[in-house]
Amino acid sequence: MASLLLSASVRSFFLFFFLLPLCLFNFLPLSQGNDKEWNHGYEFIRKASSFSSSPAESSSSSSSNGYDYIIVGGGTAGCPLAATLSEKFSVLVLERGGVPFTNPNVSFLENFHITLADTSPTSASQCFISTDGVLNSRARILGGGSSINAGFYTRASSRFIEKVGWDSKLVNESYPWVEKQIVHRPTFSAWQRAARDSLLDVGVSPFNGFTYDHKYGTKVGGTIFDRFGRRHTAAELLATGNPDKLTVLVYATVQKIVFDTRGTRPKAVGVIFKDEKGQQHHAILNNDGQSEVIVSSGAIGTPQMLLLSGIGPKEDLQKLNIPVVLDNHFVGKGMADNPMNTIFVPSKRPVKQSLIETVGITNLGVYIETSCGFGQSNDSIHCHHGIVSAEIGQLSTIPPKQRSIEAVQAYLKSKKDIPVEAFRGGFILSKVANPWSTGELKLVNTNVEDNPSVTFNYFSHPYDVHRCVEGIRLATKVVQSQHFTNFTMCDRQTTEKLLNLTVKANVNLIPKHVNDTQSLEQFCRDTVITIWHYHGGCHVGKVVNPDYKVLGVDRLRVVDGSVFPESPGTNPQATVMMMGRYMGLKILQDRLGKFDGI
Repeated sequence: MASLLLSASVRSFFLFFFLLPLCLFNFLPLSQGNDKEWNHGYEFIRKASSFSSSPAESSSSSSSNGYDYIIVGGGTAGCPLAATLSEKFSVLVLERGGVPFTNPNVSFLENFHITLADTSPTSASQCFISTDGVLNSRARILGGGSSINAGFYTRASSRFIEKVGWDSKLVNESYPWVEKQIVHRPTFSAWQRAARDSLLDVGVSPFNGFTYDHKYGTKVGGTIFDRFGRRHTAAELLATGNPDKLTVLVYATVQKIVFDTRGTRPKAVGVIFKDEKGQQHHAILNNDGQSEVIVSSGAIGTPQMLLLSGIGPKEDLQKLNIPVVLDNHFVGKGMADNPMNTIFVPSKRPVKQSLIETVGITNLGVYIETSCGFGQSNDSIHCHHGIVSAEIGQLSTIPPKQRSIEAVQAYLKSKKDIPVEAFRGGFILSKVANPWSTGELKLVNTNVEDNPSVTFNYFSHPYDVHRCVEGIRLATKVVQSQHFTNFTMCDRQTTEKLLNLTVKANVNLIPKHVNDTQSLEQFCRDTVITIWHYHGGCHVGKVVNPDYKVLGVDRLRVVDGSVFPESPGTNPQATVMMMGRYMGLKILQDRLGKFDGI
């Protein structure tokens, strides 16, 4: 029976994509929140169509008609940045997605994988496939990645803070500002307890207890899910802003940044955006020389926005008939994503849904984490297991041309016949920290709503492959530990059998090889997936200066993970939110001085 369940489990993971086209339209609730219910306490959040502007308005308008700051993207960094700047100045936030507050697929831990499964045009997550063949996601909702991620909260290392040149005192004031509002201590499930004990058993020590700090060894980190399983996103940080100076428009899709190119240096004067009805608007900055457009659209959206606005490689822009504002061939270069590989952990014992709570921070250059239990509900098993689940995160390897109506119908029947027990278990996640392999981002057209072409070049550098191999060896030992075998009530599996189960369950678009279970190097390359920690594309010294002002133009700045040389900590959201608060305070201090309550 156990072998049959294991086989069914792997088969179900492999086949789940077939049902998706039917399920999304019939079972998924609306992907954005109910507009009539969410605005209590957030009266400054409105639909983009409520914005009033005249086509005649231009950069020559009086300062009273403009904003001190226009933030493109109400995401993980953009929300705390806006709240902080609004303490003293007028701020307009333009977010292309809707609100997270009343969307059950966003709000509740148990539905984590369903939002990622939604590929509709209004989904809170926008899927993209890198040229490497790995399916990925980018946020399209207020709160950004904090509205669709696995919720784990842990700070960056002191080495990272020093590397990026931040003021450690201000950093240590900015993290608690976030933590007091939306971060919680996890409930710490039995699965996570088994992972903790197994990590310690295989030598990932010491145990550092519950802490937000980045420390070598095994620890329990924070989460943005409360004890009831409800998510608290960066969007809630907007509540600390000054409602008299803060305007947040949702369903506001910025088309491009507008520049005045009449002087010796181009300067940003505003943005053009479309509302949810397709109407175009022009938002402008005050004439004050210190007012800025701040792009906070994430590591995919920000370089894309700069390119669409005419900042990038001249030859690439001209091919798309984009007027060149500034020739900078570094825009979109140096893109990186932390490669992740998994080991499937079968279980005869029912497991409660659990996202990342425990992490092993090794001196091998890899992080070990775990999740379990997703896909066990009746809805998940008999309807939408999800295109991007917590455990797998990728698209089926079955070629699109073979996804026939007959195949969909066959999957409907086969999945309904699979017992609930087949979905028991979870995955040990091994993530390579600070990858040396990098790629690039390029436009494929001038439609901001379409994904650009993104290449990460996973494992193109041998050092990344070496670290992945070490991580897989360690992850396998964790699964084989008696703490996990005792919990799962499964016999200790051989390394080859565990790898074989994982290869069958893994679903990216990369062709598999017959030696996947004999060569760990090949296993790493063939089963690579993502944990959504991509970064780069607007690097300091090449696209922006140390204050994140865009080089070669005035009144334009970037505040998000696109400026990072590496992903901070084991999971970046804590530092991205802190960065929004930190940069807001830095901008206020630079503009007003270190007084006036700043």
